[in-house]
Amino acid sequence: MVSLEGEAQGTTYHIKYRDEKQRNLKKEIDSVLTTIDKCLSTYRADSEISRFNRSTRHRFESPYFYPVLKKSEEVFRATNGAFDPTVMPLVEAYGFGPKKIQLSQPINIDSLVQLVGFQKVSFDAVSIRKLAKNIRLDFNGIAQGYSVDVVSEFLESKGISRYMVEIGGEVRTKGKKGEGQVWTIGIENPLQPGKMLTTMKLVNRAMTTAGNYRNHYESNGQTFSHIINPKTGAMEQSSVLSVTVFAPDAITADGYDTAFFVMGLDATKRFLSTRKDLDVYIVYTGEDGQPRTFVTEGLKKEQ
Repeated sequence: MVSLEGEAQGTTYHIKYRDEKQRNLKKEIDSVLTTIDKCLSTYRADSEISRFNRSTRHRFESPYFYPVLKKSEEVFRATNGAFDPTVMPLVEAYGFGPKKIQLSQPINIDSLVQLVGFQKVSFDAVSIRKLAKNIRLDFNGIAQGYSVDVVSEFLESKGISRYMVEIGGEVRTKGKKGEGQVWTIGIENPLQPGKMLTTMKLVNRAMTTAGNYRNHYESNGQTFSHIINPKTGAMEQSSVLSVTVFAPDAITADGYDTAFFVMGLDATKRFLSTRKDLDVYIVYTGEDGQPRTFVTEGLKKEQ
């Protein structure tokens, strides 16, 4: 087993894989993650996404922009806009963007919502253009999952078929960890960050989590979480504490975990009745104020 760890995209990563040649691929993996950052990071003024946000159209330069746009469109349409990568103006207004600001006055949500809507961009496999000015993209709700997939595919290109790739808590596995051993991944307790609520077997699948317990701050006596409803412009104050999604790949799981958080428990349950490719582990607050969990049938036999 080869074990690698490092820092990328403002977080940490941990990668394990079985390789008879015992190759250390850290240098190549770091290079891949840096290249993705140069394309998709809103924290870099020179990234492709930042340059598009300052212009009206953009011709893709890297192979990473289009796949994320395409998946974003898929999740946007499937969830009726609960996931929307044009949410950047709201993200910034609430102080979660690259420029950290503290709120000193109420946000004019009505005017900001006019700047949001994925239907206001048009794209194909070669380029993207804005159909309304001031539209800006933010892939932070999906780019980390995509990065996990890209690294996983890189390992497979090297002939590695047994691995676990984790970046910032987003995970994808393939094959067995050892003889008779499957990869086991912990789900964090949203009420006690750092402590595990449960562990799940993850077999040839990806798992990502969205929660309001890590990224939040208080201003003028109010607590703001980073999950924003792109349709209303409001911070979500729902009973849901965390949503962990299991999907064939990490980009899919990452897009839907944010959407399900916005949609809430009941709407997510209805949605999942038609999507057998997805499973969820949702932690929410019951009417008695105590934490409760909702687990799809496909996961119950995995525990």
